[in-house]
Parts: sequence; C-alpha cells; structure tokens
Amino acid sequence: MYNMDQDQDQYDGDGEIAYMHQEDDWDRDMLLDPAWEKQQRKTFTAWCNSHLRKAGTQIDNIEEDFRDGLKLMLLLEVISGERLAKPERGKMRVHKISNVNKALNFITGKGVKLVSIGAEEIVDGNAKMTLGMIWTIILRFAIQDISVEETSAKEGLLLWCQRKTAPYKNVNIQNFHISWKDGLGFCALIHRHRPELIDYAKLRKDDPMTNLNTAFDVAEKYLDIPKMLDAEDIVGTARPDEKAIMTYVSSFYHAFSGAQKAETAANRICKVLAVNQENEQLMEDYEKLASDLLEWIRRTIPWLENRLPENTMAAMQQKLEDFRDYRRLHKPPKVQEKCQLEINFNTLQTKLRLSNRPAFMPSEGKMVSDINNAWGGLEGAEKGYEEWLLNEIRRLERLDHLAEKFRQKATIHEAWTEGKEAMLQKHDYETASLSEIKALLKKHEAFESDLAAHQDRVEQIAAIAQELNELDYYDSPSVNARCQNICDQWDALGALTHKRSEALQRTEKLLETIDQLYLEFAKRAAPFNNWMEGAMEDLQDTFIVHTIEEIQGLSTAHEQFKATLPEADKERQAILGIHNEIAKIVQTYHVNMAGTNPYTTINPQEVNAKWDKVRQLVPQRDQALIEEHARQQNNERLRRQFANQANVIGPWIQTKMEEIGRISMEMNGTLEDQLTHLRQYEKNIVNYKPKIDQLEGDHQLIQEALIFDNKHTNYTMEHIRVGWEQLLTTIARTINEIENQVLTRDAKGISQEQLNEYRASFNHFDRKRSGFMDAEDFKTCLISIGYNLGENEFSRIMSIVDPNRMGIVTFQGFIDFMSRETADTDTADQVVASFKVLAGDKVNTV
Repeated sequence: MYNMDQDQDQYDGDGEIAYMHQEDDWDRDMLLDPAWEKQQRKTFTAWCNSHLRKAGTQIDNIEEDFRDGLKLMLLLEVISGERLAKPERGKMRVHKISNVNKALNFITGKGVKLVSIGAEEIVDGNAKMTLGMIWTIILRFAIQDISVEETSAKEGLLLWCQRKTAPYKNVNIQNFHISWKDGLGFCALIHRHRPELIDYAKLRKDDPMTNLNTAFDVAEKYLDIPKMLDAEDIVGTARPDEKAIMTYVSSFYHAFSGAQKAETAANRICKVLAVNQENEQLMEDYEKLASDLLEWIRRTIPWLENRLPENTMAAMQQKLEDFRDYRRLHKPPKVQEKCQLEINFNTLQTKLRLSNRPAFMPSEGKMVSDINNAWGGLEGAEKGYEEWLLNEIRRLERLDHLAEKFRQKATIHEAWTEGKEAMLQKHDYETASLSEIKALLKKHEAFESDLAAHQDRVEQIAAIAQELNELDYYDSPSVNARCQNICDQWDALGALTHKRSEALQRTEKLLETIDQLYLEFAKRAAPFNNWMEGAMEDLQDTFIVHTIEEIQGLSTAHEQFKATLPEADKERQAILGIHNEIAKIVQTYHVNMAGTNPYTTINPQEVNAKWDKVRQLVPQRDQALIEEHARQQNNERLRRQFANQANVIGPWIQTKMEEIGRISMEMNGTLEDQLTHLRQYEKNIVNYKPKIDQLEGDHQLIQEALIFDNKHTNYTMEHIRVGWEQLLTTIARTINEIENQVLTRDAKGISQEQLNEYRASFNHFDRKRSGFMDAEDFKTCLISIGYNLGENEFSRIMSIVDPNRMGIVTFQGFIDFMSRETADTDTADQVVASFKVLAGDKVNTV
C-alpha cells in the first residue's frame, strides 16, 4: 500500500507508469493506517474478479492466489486482450517464479516501470508487493487511457468526475478520498447517466451510510459494477484509501464510456462545420499576412543594402541605433508574424488533411518557401549591413581614437613648446656670472634632454597624421596643417637650441678664464694685502721697550723689513698685471661684467693706496726707533746707578738685623751691658740714613723714566724701605725688651742666673728662632715643666701672656708669667731645675 498523494506523479512524459519508491510508500502507508490495507484488499480483489469471471474463474485471497503466477497471467490476458507466453504448469518454486516473471515482463513491456517488485516477493506471498503490483496493473489498464480535455489518467478521471457532478448540490469532487466519503458523489455519477435509477432529491448529506449503500447496490444491480467497497469502511475511516476509491470510480467511467462516445460524435459534427469556417478564415489571414510581410521585406532590404559611410561617429552611431531599433522593435514582430504565418499554414494544411479536404495553395509568390526565400534575403542583407556597420564603427572609432590621440599629443606638445622660442632667444648669459652661466648651461642641458625626449612625440604626431591620411579621415587638411606647424616649430627650436648652446659655452670659457684670473688675483692679493696691513700695523705700532736690547732688536727687525720692500713691490706689480689682463679680456671680447671679483673685496686702488701708506710709514718708523734708542741708553745708566747703591745698602741692612737678633738671643753680659751695646747700634743705624735718602732720589729718577725692572740688582726700593723700617723697629723693640727685663728683674728680685735660664728655655722652645713662641710651642713648654693643662686652664694662661690675642708669647710675657707663677724661692728653684733637666747641656751652654 503506497502513498496516495503519489498518484499524480505515476506517469512520466512518455505516458509510462513511473512506479518509483513504491516499497517505501507501502511500508509507510501500512504503518500509518492499516485500515487502508483492508480497503485495498477488498477493492483490488473485486476488481480482479470483475475481469477473471470473464474467463470463468476468480480469486479469494489476493496474496495467495497469485503466487503461482497462473491467474496473474490470465488476468493480464483478459484485461489486455493479448496472449502471454505459455505458462509453466509445474508446482516447484522455480516454475512459479518463471510464471510471475512472464507476467511482470509483460507489464514492463507495456511501458510500466516496476521498482522494487520482484517475482520472488509475489511467489512468497508478500501482501505489500502483491497489492502494489495489482495497483500498477489497475493504473496501466484501467486509468492510464482515461483522457478528458487534454488531461489523462488520474487528472483526467478527476476532471471527468468534476464535470459530471458539477450540477449537483453538496457535491464537490476535489480528490479521491474525503470528497467521496458522504456517498453523494457516487450517487451523482449514477444519476447523471441513469437518472431513473436514483431519486437524487431524496438523498441527504448527513446520511452517508444510506447514500453509499444505495450507490453500491444500484451499481452492482444495474450497471454490472461489482461492489468493491464497504460503506462502513469508508465512513469509519478519517480518510478513505485513495487507490481503492480510484479503482472503483474508474469502473463507473468505463461503464458510462459508451454514452460519452455518443455525445462525442454529436460534438464532432459541430466541430467539422466550425473547422471549415475556421479554415476559410485562416486562408484569408494567411494571404493578408503574407502580403504585408513580403511588402515589409521589400521595403527593408534596400535600407539594409545602403552602404554609404558617414564621416562622424555620431552619424554612424545613429545608424547603429536605428539598426538596433530595427532588431529590437521592428523585426521581432515580423519574426512573430512569419512564425505565426508558418504555424497557421501548417495548422491549416493539417486541418484540411484531417478533414479530407484538398491542401491549401497560396497565391503566386506567397508560398511559405517564397516567404522563406525573401526572409533569407532580408537576413543576408541584415547580416551584411550589421557587419558593415560594425566595420565602419570600428574604422571611425579607430579614426576618432587616432584623431583624439593626435589632438592630445599636439596639445601637449604645443603647451610644452609655448614660450620655448622666447626662452632660447634670451641674452641673459651676457650679464651672468660664471656660476650663473654654469647654472644656465645645466638648465640648457636639461632642456636639450627634454627636447630629445619630445622627439618621439613629434614623430608620433607625424605618424598619426600620416595614418589619418591613409584612412581617409574627413578632417585631414586641418590635421596636416597643424602637423606641419608643429614640425616647422620643432626645426626652429632645434636651431635656436644649438645657437644658444654655442653662446653659453663660449661665454662660459671666457668667464672661466676671467674667473681663474680673479682667483689668482685673490690668491695673491689676499696675502699681499695682509702683509701690507700687517706692515702698516707694525709700522704704526706704539712700541714699549724697557731695555737697550729690546730697542736694538726692533731696529734690526725694521732693517730686515725694509730689505723686503723691493720684492714686495714686484709682487704688487704682478698683482696689478693680473687685473690689467682681466680688463684687456673684457674690452677685447665685450664681456659685460655683472659684478666685481667674487673671491675677494680687494681692488687695485686699495692695493696701491696701502702700498703708498707703507712707503710713507717707513721713515716715520726710522725716526721713532732712533729716539727710543737714545731714551733706553739713559734708562740703562739710571738702572746701573740705582743698582750700585742698592746692592750695598741691602746687604748692610740684612747684616744689622742678624746682629741685633744675636744680641737679643745670646744675652752676653748683664742687661745693662746689653742695653749699652744696643744703643750704640741704634746710633750707627741712624747715621746711615743719608745713604737711604740718596737711594730714594735715584729711585725717583727711575720712576720718572718709567723703568719697571732692573736686571743689575735684586733689590727694589720697596725692599730697601721695608728692610730699613724693620731694622729701626727691631732695634727699638729689642732695647725696649731689655729695659723691661731690667724693670722686671729689679721688681721681682730675679737673679741674673734665673734670667739666663729663662732665656735658655725660651730659646729652646722657640723652634722657628723668631724671637717668640706660638701657642703650641708655649703649651709644650708648660707641659714639660709639669703643668696639667686643660683647655680652660691654657686659655686662662694665654690671656695673661698674650693680652692682645696675637697668638704669640714674647720673652717679656714669658718672664712675667714665670715670675708670677714662681713667686716663692722653692717653686722658682724647682722650675729652674726642670728647665735645666729639660734643656740639658744646651742650657748650661747658653
């Protein structure tokens, strides 16, 4: 049992049954609704028996009674009216398979495609496959040949049912399942053909059981259609089996086919009359259509054969557009007319032949062959015209492309040449410097390269013009004129370029020569100018000398300078000669010098002026050197005079200072003796003052002469003054110290021996032999005699011995401190003993 929705696809384009995917559909149907299998068993069995009874037999069980293939072959012979191959009468399985295969081969031979149905399944009693096979046979022999208004098979049967039941209320046949469930469809079919058998007006849509049983009983009793369905099965199923319904309904179709044929014959007579009238109309239409078409072809061919070329692409494009309109708008209707003419002619001939009438003979020249010949001429002209149009358009495209290319290249070239002649005719090189000339040459070389590069464009322009002439371009005269102007201008540019190149090179050589002379002038004038400026500076330099040797050196150098003046004059004349050579070249070759020497700002006038200045300054320098030499001789005399005195006074002061120091340190004799001795020294020193005053006078003369050094002595007047003042201060201070010692001795009762010991100790700790102790020396002295000093104690003692905070301790301060600290005799003796131990033999010696 396969899917009923597949019925519409059971026939292919050749009218053959396309029994595809049958096995899957049957499996699916069996699983969905087992009631359908029951309906199909009953319907297919009844249908088979309706034919087998003609051979005097029947079947009871559809899957069992066809297993040996004998009744299957008999069924096919009855429904086809043909004899099958002789069946096998054996009872073996192989015999059964052979018989079934013969039946299946016969079915296949009728154009039925069996898929997945084999003899073995039928022999094995496969209900699914057996029902599928019977359904295939029903389709082929009971349904396939049904044809209604150009529809066939299932569609034809459905349309037949719809046409027959259309007038009946409550009947709407749309399918072969639920549309028949209420039974009115079956009753309507019977009533339509045999209205006397059923009182249709009494039937009710809500009583399907009555309707179905009425139809089945009447069909079986009066129409010889066996009862293939049960009313209970149809009403009790949501969707009756489509194949069962189709099988049963096909029996009605075949039962009523005789009446339908009678109706068809009546219709045929009417159609013959209509066909005759239609044929007459077709003949008239053909004649008119053929005449119109031939006339259109006659008018169109001369237009297509016109080959007069146009000069412009726009005109040819218009022709092409007209041709496209012809192909797109005018010809297609004519093609349709021609096609329709041929169709009408063939249809007419066919209708005439079918109605046994003579063939139609059109008027002379209007045969289909005549029209085809005329049409062939049209297409030949059309093809030639199209080829000509395309060739002409390609030619004009080529010409337009070349002309546009010519215009573009000519425009570019003319734009490039604009102003070039004026540029080449400039005389800017006449006032240019060498660097500017070189720049102009570089620029001109670049222009020459550019000019050479444009040579190709000029040649291309000429070649394009030549090609336009060869291709008959309509505007060739203007192209030729423009090309000639370009070529003439190109020749003129070449000549001007060569002329300017020569002028630039000639000017460059002259300016290079002048530039070399300028450079040589600059190279020689610069050092010579520096020499003259240096000479003028030296000759005008205010010299300052301090010795006779220095002035003698300057005089010697000046004499050497004067010896170089002749050579310098020769160099000056050579430099001026370079300038004169430049002037000669400028005058000879009419060179327009734009400026001065680029390598120097020095000019011949400046050289001559400075040379004259040097010559003027030389004698002035001679006189100044002579005067300075005399002055330095006088200064030398003053130096020697001062040195002779200073070299005596200086050592004398140093000697006296040393003697006074020894007197104060050695302490020979009593204090009174030392005091007497020192006062005699003071008197002698004071008596030496006139010599100091005389040296001051000589020093004043030296200062007035601005003499600042004296190689004849190491003593300066400042040294002498400081020494003299120190000498006077030392002698006075020493006398004062002795006097204070006398006062201290007398006041404190210090013996001469103690004073000597104090002096010896003081001298011992006066390591620098300066006549006083610094703070560290004094602190060491105190520690050595037993003082346990802290910072505060030492500060207190220093405030006593150094009340002026000078950081030193004089012998007088030392005596005052020691006399204060050793007031009693025992303590004094202890201190003295400590000094003795500390000083050792040195104290005794002192």
